[in-house]
Amino acid sequence: MKRTDEQALRERIWAVLPTLNEFQRRRYLSAEAKTIGYGGISQISRITGVSRQMLMDGIAEIESDENKNMPIGKSRRAGGGRKTKEETQPGILEALKELVDAHTQGNPMCDLLHTNKSRKTIQKGLIAQGFEISCQCVGNLLKKLGYGLQANKKTLTTTPSHPDRDEQFEYINDETKKAHNAGNPVISIDAKKKEKVGNFKNDGKTYQPHKTPTEVLDHDFPIKELGKATPYGVYDIFKNKGFVNVGISADTASFAVESIRKWWNQDGALYYQNATEIVITADAGGSNGYRNRLWKYELQHFSNEIGKSIKVLHFPPGTSKWNKIEHRLFSFVSMNWKGIPLISLALIVSLIGATTTEPGLITSCVLDESIYIKGRKVTDEELSSVSIHPADFHGEWNYTIIPNYT
Repeated sequence: MKRTDEQALRERIWAVLPTLNEFQRRRYLSAEAKTIGYGGISQISRITGVSRQMLMDGIAEIESDENKNMPIGKSRRAGGGRKTKEETQPGILEALKELVDAHTQGNPMCDLLHTNKSRKTIQKGLIAQGFEISCQCVGNLLKKLGYGLQANKKTLTTTPSHPDRDEQFEYINDETKKAHNAGNPVISIDAKKKEKVGNFKNDGKTYQPHKTPTEVLDHDFPIKELGKATPYGVYDIFKNKGFVNVGISADTASFAVESIRKWWNQDGALYYQNATEIVITADAGGSNGYRNRLWKYELQHFSNEIGKSIKVLHFPPGTSKWNKIEHRLFSFVSMNWKGIPLISLALIVSLIGATTTEPGLITSCVLDESIYIKGRKVTDEELSSVSIHPADFHGEWNYTIIPNYT
């Protein structure tokens, strides 16, 4: 073939080749080689870089016309293409499953018992058994077996669930519905975890100019001059409205009741002028626990101040995650300040107060600079002054404190 003819052939081939799939390329190039005749295979191979063997196989296919029944849209015959690891290395899936399962079940004879179940570690275990496999292939096989990356999930409790756990949930649900229908406020309360004030790392990410992360301290030791902040939340369940009182000292029962008092003075008295009682859902422990004598004593003073009864419904021990304030308010507060160093109390109050959600959550926040001392004891005489009326069902969890002016 003349030089000008080869140049024309080259231009024709490369004008068409990028638009073809695997089967079409093989078919087309083999047809060109067959048309040229003697020396055609070598010439096409030189122009395209395709192996001579592929062209010879293609010409054989054309002459035998074995691909005339190729399914539409397919580029390979049934069974064509690279074989899977399961086909080329029989038993590899079973070996992989045995390695992973043995680690999971704590088999003391398993080499992976005291190692991390990473793809690299599993790859080494399979290679040690004589298999040839890459890390990427390990991941593909794990996915085929139904495995995926999983984080720990907190579902188990150190103590057995209370036998009346479900009944207490139902009781709380019924009582809160009754209160709402009667026009009384139903609030969920709890203290959020304490936050160190200062230029410390705060989990999460925020958008910043590329490669310009916010620089924070390289340690997490509290700064004495700045102290810690204790957000205590009051969440109005049926109005989807949150109130947070940020304290700077101990999380005591006095602080808890003062937070409720601040909520009432700011929001409650405005929205529930005709209410006869306040219904509170709370955890079983902490500053607002059902065994806390100071909690009940302080509630009595608050009840006397506003002239309304206060009904308290405690969640059973070990079930605090069901308290609505946790996932309806505190979780969104954490999302709102993720990745932002909490460098001052003013910033904390501002970020909490700016917490909103698409379903309509509105949050307000105030700073409480009072000092609450731990260890305040309530005497038997003081406790006897509390007008507390236990419910028929688990009176230790469900009780009402009524105004007492004596």
